[in-house]
Amino acid sequence: MSESDLVSSLRSKVLSIEDHELFRDGLRRALAEIDPPVEVLEAGTFAGGLEQIAGHETDLSLVLLDLHLPDATGLGMLRRLRDDFPLLPVAIVSGESSEPRVMRQALDLGAVGFLPKSSSRAVLVSALRLVLSGGTYAPPEAMSAPPDLRAERVAGLTPRQREVGELLAKGLTNKEIARVLGISADTVKNHVAAILDVLDVTNRTEAVMTLVETGALGTTKAP
Repeated sequence: MSESDLVSSLRSKVLSIEDHELFRDGLRRALAEIDPPVEVLEAGTFAGGLEQIAGHETDLSLVLLDLHLPDATGLGMLRRLRDDFPLLPVAIVSGESSEPRVMRQALDLGAVGFLPKSSSRAVLVSALRLVLSGGTYAPPEAMSAPPDLRAERVAGLTPRQREVGELLAKGLTNKEIARVLGISADTVKNHVAAILDVLDVTNRTEAVMTLVETGALGTTKAP
């Protein structure tokens, strides 16, 4: 297999159903930061989104659905997609409906994430990486642990754990982090396990999301 064929085989295909060109552009830019590369399809109406899905259902990795479109509105669109395409991951991207109750309803209905349009670029990119890797993203206000509790957990990290967290957020592997910090890979592995325990999360991506959302990144400098 050639390098170009390999890249093509790794490429995710994401459908953005969003009627605002400005935010569609923001999603394109955020998805451009994802590795492996992401191909973005777009639709400005729910009917247009259904047409795109019909033509690409077998190779779509994710649908990003706005809850307020010219031809439809509300969680009924999510129910329709979950009923008609039960294996297709759908994440909500919304501004007007970013209430904790609506977020929880969307997640209960099977959405793999709820991304408020007010999210920063860093949060948006991290959330997209999470859902594309098979995880589920929920904003702090939709989760059982309130933002202040998450901040308290982050405050419990040691300076070294914060340094490791900074490098995790940059996508470095344990071996790469070990080289940067001048420690062994086993020590890095222990630090990562401790970070997950302190933050009460189950994987590295969720740890990075917690650090991003609580503003903890960029506050320490690795030697």
